[in-house]
Amino acid sequence: MTLRVKLLLVALSTLALPWAGWQFVRQTEALLRQGQEQALLASAGMLARALGAQARWPAATAALYVHRAREPIVVDGYADDWAAWRPFAQALGPAGDPRKLQLMLARHGHDLYLLAEVRDATRSRVDPADPRVAASDHVTLLLARGDATCRYLLAGAAPGAFDAPAQDADDGFPDHLAGVLQEDGSGYRIELHLPRGMEPERIGVAVHDAARPGADAPMLRPLLAYDATTAQALQPLLPEHARARIVSADGWLVADAGHLFAKEGGEPGWWADLVYRIVIAPAFSGSSALGGDPPRIEAPEVWQALSGIAATSWRATDRDGEVVLAAAIPLRGSDGPRGALLLEQANRALPLLANRALVGLAAATLAAMAAAGAVLLAFGASLSFRIRRLRDAAERAVKTSGRLDGPMPLADAADELGDLARSFGRLFDEVGAYTGYLRTLASKLSHELNTPLAIVRSSLDNLDHEQLPASARPYLARARDGAGRLGMIVRAMSEASRIERAIASADAEDFDLRALVAGCADSYRALAAPRALRVELPARAVPFHGAPDLVAQALDKLFDNACSFTPERGWIGISLQQRDGGVRVRVANAGPPLPAAMHERVFDSLVSLRGPAGGGEAPHLGLGLYVVRLVAELHRGRAQARNLAEAGGVEFELAMEGMPRRPLSAAAAD
Repeated sequence: MTLRVKLLLVALSTLALPWAGWQFVRQTEALLRQGQEQALLASAGMLARALGAQARWPAATAALYVHRAREPIVVDGYADDWAAWRPFAQALGPAGDPRKLQLMLARHGHDLYLLAEVRDATRSRVDPADPRVAASDHVTLLLARGDATCRYLLAGAAPGAFDAPAQDADDGFPDHLAGVLQEDGSGYRIELHLPRGMEPERIGVAVHDAARPGADAPMLRPLLAYDATTAQALQPLLPEHARARIVSADGWLVADAGHLFAKEGGEPGWWADLVYRIVIAPAFSGSSALGGDPPRIEAPEVWQALSGIAATSWRATDRDGEVVLAAAIPLRGSDGPRGALLLEQANRALPLLANRALVGLAAATLAAMAAAGAVLLAFGASLSFRIRRLRDAAERAVKTSGRLDGPMPLADAADELGDLARSFGRLFDEVGAYTGYLRTLASKLSHELNTPLAIVRSSLDNLDHEQLPASARPYLARARDGAGRLGMIVRAMSEASRIERAIASADAEDFDLRALVAGCADSYRALAAPRALRVELPARAVPFHGAPDLVAQALDKLFDNACSFTPERGWIGISLQQRDGGVRVRVANAGPPLPAAMHERVFDSLVSLRGPAGGGEAPHLGLGLYVVRLVAELHRGRAQARNLAEAGGVEFELAMEGMPRRPLSAAAAD
């Protein structure tokens, strides 16, 4: 558990007392809310009984809703006047694709308008009077009044006005209907105005697609419209400061009355309102979903009432201190629920609050505890941040073999962390100095040993020309061999120092790492034979910033190492991946596994697992994998080795992020 978490838990433990007071306020508020809910449900029930109109509307999914138009609709096929009702369009398409046909009806005075939108990417166009219209794309409109019906085929050979003749018309229906058809990329729209005074009782609509014959026949549906008579009868029955809405079984608005405004009361301040909404009544959410004048009510309590169960809900509004209580009850007919009555009431004062003084006390306590918790949390965060800085500095020093990447943080602080930082700084300075000494020791020893080694070799050469007994010759040969091996070690030490200096002074450039690895792999194929060479590369170029010659040299060393330990019938794998903001170059081979103790030491200088080179007694220098490690560190990465458990073999990985980019000013100075 982190220090910040511990301090946070200590701060939260002080909230026990205000939590108890908060629970008391919540319980009191819940009881009062329940009382108001029961009272509003009783009012809604009495209003429904007084209205006596529970079974006047069609059952669910049976009616077509007629919207109220404030102005006459322009019949042009572009549907601009229908934009506000578009979210409430009724889907009447086939069973497999109901949204293929969407219908909207609207009334202004005694005028009835219809808009049908058909989703159809392909069209077969003919005029309504064409005998082929029944087999072409069209919309079937069926009008009914009493037992009389009349059918019209709505279509058009081209966008614009059309005239659809009646099919099997009964008396009382017009012999033709005039409308407008317009098309777009997704389908077409048909808009028409039914003649004045021709008010059908039921309407059926179906779409016929010539590309998919066998469309459904139009099903007659009754019309459902806003009932002004019911709205007028509802108004005098409403309680004060309340609004009532009657919806059908499908949720369509049938009648409404009243205005929703808050009761008179004390105006709460913003702080009291905030405390009530957050602490006392957290279930309140945003503005009222029932605001405005939508033709369809989608509130959860309404749908619950339509299922036959009375329901209530609380909502907050955009006005400070105002909440709305809504109660919905079912309106039942002889065959079940036929609609619902929604009754809403608002209150401007913070409702259901038993004691405002208690709220003020709870708010003040919570504010004090929040401030204390914030202070403790900020202190813990600051302390944790300082400790993490020390940790990161220590990790950087370890990763760079004792070298520090900058000054130790917090070294100037006058507290315990400052003392710890200064102790770390002194320790890392000592470690860095000792590491630097060890880094230069090989170069110094190789320089100092060259002269005495030359003297030994010269003396051995002179002895070789002297008359020595036969028994002394083996000892002379052994001395000459030992001097040769010592000379090879001295050269290796000198070569390691030279390699370090060369790699440290390398220049970086932008290049395609994929192309470099692919080129190296192509040159390795002949050298790998008869071993199998497997290459896995990304499909696209891999941009990289670094020293391409050094990367190629490191890849050469890894491949040479793999060839040394891979049997003739074995395999060698080379892969390149982009991962975690960098690249990973892997060289794997079949062969004996690495000893557990050599996974990290194998990248050190003068460490080798190979046998004698060329069949002689001279040891291998062990600089190849050391070069790989230096190249990886130069490119802000690391080299690692691991055994392959499943395939059997060893995998060497070169993980690199790329060399840091030099500032433009530094590059220009060069």
